[in-house]
Amino acid sequence: MTAFKSYRIAYEYTQTNPATPDKVFPLLCPVREADWLPGWQYRLIYSDSGVAELGCIFTTPNPPAPATESAPETTWIVTDYDPFAFRIKYVWMKPGLILTELSIQLIPAQHGATHNHIRFRYTGLSPEGNRELEGYDQRSFEAKMQNWETTINHYLRTGKKMSA
Repeated sequence: MTAFKSYRIAYEYTQTNPATPDKVFPLLCPVREADWLPGWQYRLIYSDSGVAELGCIFTTPNPPAPATESAPETTWIVTDYDPFAFRIKYVWMKPGLILTELSIQLIPAQHGATHNHIRFRYTGLSPEGNRELEGYDQRSFEAKMQNWETTINHYLRTGKKMSA
């Protein structure tokens, strides 16, 4: 046994989107995310339908990192998918570094809008992963969520992706 102790952090954020859940939900998919998120890149590994579904697997590239990083890609899997309840969950892993659970629940709001409740839970898988998690602070998380909210809302209002 080793003396390693994993570090875990969780953050939540609620966006408001200017469309009903049935319009927002399909955009929470690796394929459709490319329609609205500037710079989004993915490689679809498995999907019967060609879009998000239970068991869908895809990868995303990792930014350049020190030579100690073990994998050039993060692997994602859809672990819960309920389009009728407007709920989707992903687990993604940077091998040897971090495992992340992402839960998204859409709730109808007034005037045809949607409250998009997002929860990330990050777990370090190694001392290197714990060190990477030290940079995952509340402020950077909120900035990431605000950018996501701005870009998806722009797409929902205009049908076009914002420029990078």
